[in-house]
Formats: sequence, C-alpha cells, structure tokens
Amino acid sequence: MEMFCYQCQEAAKGTGCTLAGTCGKKPATANLQDLLLFVTRGISFFNDQLRSRSKANADADKFVFDALFITITNANFDDAAITAKITKGLLLREKLHDELRGIGATLTDLSDECTWIEPETAYAEKAKTVGVLRTANEDVRSLKELVHYGIKGMAAYVEHAYNLGKQDDQLFSFMQKALAEITRNDISIDELIALTLKTGEMGVKAMAQLDAANTSSFGNPEISLVNLGVGTNPGILISGHDLKDIEELLIQTDGTGVDVYTHSEMLPAHYYPNLKKHKHLKGNYGGAWWGQKKDFETFNGPILFTTNCIVPPSESASYKNKIYTTGAAGLTGAIHIAERTDGKPKDFSIIIEHAKKCAAPIQIETGTITGGFAHAQVLALADKVVDAVKTGKIKKFFVMAGCDGRMASRNYYEDFALALPKDTVILTAGCAKYRYNKLPLGDIDGIPRVLDAGQCNDSYSLAVIALKLKEVFGLDDINDLPIVYNIAWYEQKAVIVLLALLSLGIKNIHLGPTLPAFLSPNITKVLVENFGIAGISTVEEDIKMMTV
Repeated sequence: MEMFCYQCQEAAKGTGCTLAGTCGKKPATANLQDLLLFVTRGISFFNDQLRSRSKANADADKFVFDALFITITNANFDDAAITAKITKGLLLREKLHDELRGIGATLTDLSDECTWIEPETAYAEKAKTVGVLRTANEDVRSLKELVHYGIKGMAAYVEHAYNLGKQDDQLFSFMQKALAEITRNDISIDELIALTLKTGEMGVKAMAQLDAANTSSFGNPEISLVNLGVGTNPGILISGHDLKDIEELLIQTDGTGVDVYTHSEMLPAHYYPNLKKHKHLKGNYGGAWWGQKKDFETFNGPILFTTNCIVPPSESASYKNKIYTTGAAGLTGAIHIAERTDGKPKDFSIIIEHAKKCAAPIQIETGTITGGFAHAQVLALADKVVDAVKTGKIKKFFVMAGCDGRMASRNYYEDFALALPKDTVILTAGCAKYRYNKLPLGDIDGIPRVLDAGQCNDSYSLAVIALKLKEVFGLDDINDLPIVYNIAWYEQKAVIVLLALLSLGIKNIHLGPTLPAFLSPNITKVLVENFGIAGISTVEEDIKMMTV
C-alpha cells in the first residue's frame, strides 16, 4: 500500500485510494499531507493547553486552519510547499511547547503527535506511519475521521472569513480542542459521537461568520444574469472560492484591457453588488471543476486557482504553463502568488502581464444563467414564495446543494432535476448546480425553479431559508416543512455542511451518489437510525418516494 486516503467521494473502489489518488494526488503527496496533519494536531494540542491558560498563540491559530485547508481534496499538489509547511509547523510546535514549559506547565503522556521529527530527510519514512489507518478500531477511526473532515471543511470557511477581517476565538478554540481530542488513544465512541455533533454545531457558527464576512464586504447577493459568452479582450480565468482574491484581482485589472472570467465555484462572484460593479468581470466560463481539462484548453489566457478544485493537467496540456496558484492552493510547476503582508493586497501583476500576451477566450457557449438567491434575496421574496406554497403552486422544495464530480453516476442529478414535477423548486448551492442550472426548467409565477444561493460556502443560506419558512408557517419541527434534501457530496466542505444540517435537527437527508467510504457499517447504522441518513437509488424510485 503506497498510500491510503478515503476522504472524498471518489475513493477508489468505494473503499480508499492506495496506489494513487483518484484526484491526481501521488503517494508521496498524500503521505506528506498526512504528516502535515500529524504536525498540525500536535500544534493544536499545545495551543489548546496555552489557550486554557489565556496564552494562545495567534500564529498557531492561522497555521492550523491554513494547514487543514491545504489538505482538502484537490487543493494542493506541491510537495515542496507542503514540506516547507511541515518544517515551519515543527518549529512552531516546539516554540509552543517551550512556551508551556516557560510558564511551568507539566504535560505527561503526550501523544505521538507531540514528538520531534528529524527535518526533511526523515519526513518520507515518518509520513508512511501517521495516516488514518494508525487507528485500528474501524468505528473509532470512522468517527475520528468524520470529525477530522468536518474540521477541514470548517477551516476553509474560517480562512475565507479571516481573509475578510473576521475571526472568532471560539472557532479557533474548538477546532484545536477537537484536533487535540482525536489524538487520544483512549477516547470512547460516546465521546466521539458527542464531538461529532459539536462539530456540526460549530460548523453553523463558522458558516454564519463567513456569510457575515461576505455580505459586509461585498453586499447581499441579488438576482443576477450571468453572461456565458466572451468578449474580445484577453482574459484571466479565476477558479476556487476566495472572494477577497477576486476583489483584489478585479481592482488590479481595472483599466488594463484584461477581462476577468469566473470558473466553477467562482460563479457566485457575479451576484455580489460590490464585485459585479466591475464592468470587466465579463462572465462565467465553462462548468464544474472536473471539466476543466476541456474548458481550459479553449480559454487561452492564464488561470488562477485561489483554493481547491485543481485537476493536475497532463504533460501535453496547452495551458500547463498558464496556471497560477495562491492561498492554500498549490501545484508543482505553477507560479504561486504570495500571501498578503503588512495589510497590503496580493500582487497579481505577474498574471496580468501574462494575460496581456494571450488571445481572447474562444467562445464555448452563449446565453445567460440566473443566480443570486441567497437568504436575503429569497426572504425579500418571502410573501410571493409563501403565497405560492399556500395556493399549491409550489408543492415542494428540493435542496440539491453540494458538489459535482466525474463519476458517470452523477448524471442522476441532471435526470432527477428534469424529472421533478413542475410544481417543485430546487434550492441549490455549490458546484452540484452545474448538472441542472443551464436546463430550461422554467419558473412558477416568476419564481425560477432553480434558486442558486451561491458557493458550497453559502449553504448557510439554505439553512436560514428553511428556518425562516418554519417560522412563517408556524411549525414546531423543521422536518414538517415541504422540503426534501437530496444532496451530492464530494469533499470535506460537504462533510461540515452535512454535520451542520444535522445539528439544526434536519433529518432524512439523502446523500449521493455514494455514501462516504470513511463511514464504517456501525457508524452508518447510527446515522441511519438517529438521523434518517440515506443514499440514493434510481431517479424514478426516488422521485416517487420524495414527492409523496
């Protein structure tokens, strides 16, 4: 076994990648990421101890969420960058340990995560011993990883909010306490279940913080028509999720003759008033992340990855030398744009100059798509929506948020959307929408049948909408609403969204196209019996069951 990873939906054979990652991750990269997580858990343990003594280290807070984000599926494939992060982490971990000694703290029975590792030469060997399979009991392992992946997803939300000037010590504290707890060999199943539920509760808090950061920075999303065509200027294609990055790129490209296009999860940038005011934010190019090898060949200009959703290009790809990364994203051979320092914005001049030398994008589609239905916009339409429900024009809402992916079985979601009765409305967020957001599904009295709240990061909006409808209809139980949850998942941000929904009391969520490989049979049984978690079957059977 060269590696072991089962954190995403495309885990090989539904059990785990052992020779190479389906995502394109090589064994060395996977093992280095395991080692980075190992070091990060040690940092979390020591900083948790410092925080309990009111001595928390701010550098450690940032290191933890940044390192977790680096290890999210499809985020970072740069071994050198990951190795450098490990080295930095080891030095930080020792500094924290020294700080504890300096204030007279006595720590005994430290976990392996708190021990020293020799620099770089020993990393490869150590990395092979610190993966998820270290935990022999499959149920304990399953719950530890469920928490771990939930914390990874939370870290993404925390980092985006941090970039916009929002932070919450309670979130830092919980994340590090949780990571410290899963280093324990004596932790019980009951303790882990309680920690899992707490992770969901804190996930809601992290999502609310990011929502506040986005809307205070860029305004509330509003109903917007997004162009799918292209202009005549050269362009930069920006992918990933970080809205601070696209804001700074738009400001720096203003007046340069370079247009900016969004890709995949950056589509919702067009919904925010303070971003779409930039006239050279030209449109959205292509579809979901997994189709980028085709879309990038015709774009002609450079591509900027701000976060996860990278598919490593083939050696023959024409765009191979046009890829730039920033933030947690990384790819061997790509130019990495450095972090902000001293309160100054990132410097995107190198990618702008590159773009000026490129041809304009080749048009691959025409028309527009509509989005911008985050909670403020939907609640502004509340009277109209409620009236449509009360008069029977809208019989049910289907939450079809989440992630898209490469598997052919994901055609299910397009077929499902097409087969839904005409008196139903789809609520969505995340790149799962690319399976149906360009379909002619029509509207109900002017209410589009696909209401796109934004990125997977914006799934909070769907929870707010559900809670508001519960209040409007005077219901005691959120599960009495005419809302069905049929969610597609792919990576760890979907895990925190799922745990967040469970913490709000939402039950009977259908999850597909397959259930997570990291859920053991016994833990799956717990989720089924306590929360009604279920998979999917055929479109016909599921439509019949879910529209009752």
